[in-house]
Amino acid sequence: MIHDISLSISATLTIWPGDPAVRVSRLSDLDNGDQVTVSEICMGVHSGTHIDAPAHFIPGDKTIDKIDPAILVGRALVVDVGDAEVISAEVLDGLAIPSSVERLLFRTSNSRFWRQGKTAFQENFVALDKGGAQWLASRMIRLVGVDYLSVAPFAEPDPIHTILLARNIVVVEGLDLSAIVAGIYHFVCLPLKITGCEAAPARALLIDEPD
Repeated sequence: MIHDISLSISATLTIWPGDPAVRVSRLSDLDNGDQVTVSEICMGVHSGTHIDAPAHFIPGDKTIDKIDPAILVGRALVVDVGDAEVISAEVLDGLAIPSSVERLLFRTSNSRFWRQGKTAFQENFVALDKGGAQWLASRMIRLVGVDYLSVAPFAEPDPIHTILLARNIVVVEGLDLSAIVAGIYHFVCLPLKITGCEAAPARALLIDEPD
């Protein structure tokens, strides 16, 4: 079974405060007698489900078009941190994450926001703290995904991002894991290939591993 864990892009999409709102408009429409239907979309590159490249926080570093696609496709472990208010080193120690895991996705209480259809931005979302980021950076982790719009707390975007991105850990934000149970899946998450950009929207999928 294939699980789409991407957020739908629309005018009601939850947006990080200060980022541009999503606008989708029709330039021509078959229903209006035009020859073809053509639409235009305007939005920030950190809208919805997206991938951060190192250049997001590290000047002169790798941009989204330079991310190795091999990191974005492969086996991933989804872990559920329950009601933890922060993803700390202590929380990570308690999850018994195998040392072989390269792609790690966190299902937190944030998932209730998507399940409940909350479109207003929630400042009190669950994220990594500095210790949690350092824990991940010290392992073989190559990709980290979270179920809200940032891997770091609203009031403290750094140093969490820099700790991860400096280790070339791909950061995937804005996943919808509300219908996903913890376990191993085949993960596919491909961003738009935007030259020289620090991030890009992506379509993310989880595919059930065969028995």
